[in-house]
Amino acid sequence: MTPSDPAAPPTPDRPRRPHRPRTEAEAVAEQQRLRPLVDRIGPGPAVEDGGTVAGVDVAYDEQRDLVAAAAVVLDVATLQVVDQATAVGRIAFPYIPGLLAFRELPAVLDALDRLTTRPGLIVCDGYGIAHPRRLGLASHLGLTTSIPAFGVAKTPFTFTHQPPGPTRGDRSPLLDAGEDVGRALRTRTGVKPVFVSTGHAISLDHACAHTLHLTPRYRLPETTRHADSLCRRALAAAQRH
Repeated sequence: MTPSDPAAPPTPDRPRRPHRPRTEAEAVAEQQRLRPLVDRIGPGPAVEDGGTVAGVDVAYDEQRDLVAAAAVVLDVATLQVVDQATAVGRIAFPYIPGLLAFRELPAVLDALDRLTTRPGLIVCDGYGIAHPRRLGLASHLGLTTSIPAFGVAKTPFTFTHQPPGPTRGDRSPLLDAGEDVGRALRTRTGVKPVFVSTGHAISLDHACAHTLHLTPRYRLPETTRHADSLCRRALAAAQRH
């Protein structure tokens, strides 16, 4: 069995492969099944705990039916890259808003499998409980890997928020019909905010603190910047073959 074989037994460093739905109805049912298992409280690792944090991201070539995923591990204290891996495969599920995790998760798990360092935290370029069914990629990934995870998105999706103050660190609630599902967080003074949501096994306060720690110079976390660059390079290499 290969590392990406769903029949391979799970190990502490290799999570069980999740169910792969074939239809939209099956995917929604799987999200509803997993939703009550999400731990929104954590507390999860704090920045001062140190350790490692991984960023994950994906890039697509829809015409060739390819998806490339990257996982990049940083040392929390120094923000230096200590490990990285990629995986390229076929797109696992059609594009349906609210069900993007089923397109991304298989390749992301393959990339995480190829790391030699098991991270203590995962940051997704996307959402956690800030999701119509409260199960975005960060929540799904955290449940599958048993690693605390949260999401940092570039846009508020369909949710509402009041603009946070203009200074780095200012924040305001991200709301879905009055329910608090995350924070609009200003990572750079005078720059538009990012949108942080708990994924699994980490508190929102700790997720926001990590986001600020991971953005010493740019709007987006260093984890996201590294993973975005790496998955795009992996896709470009696959397109040449």
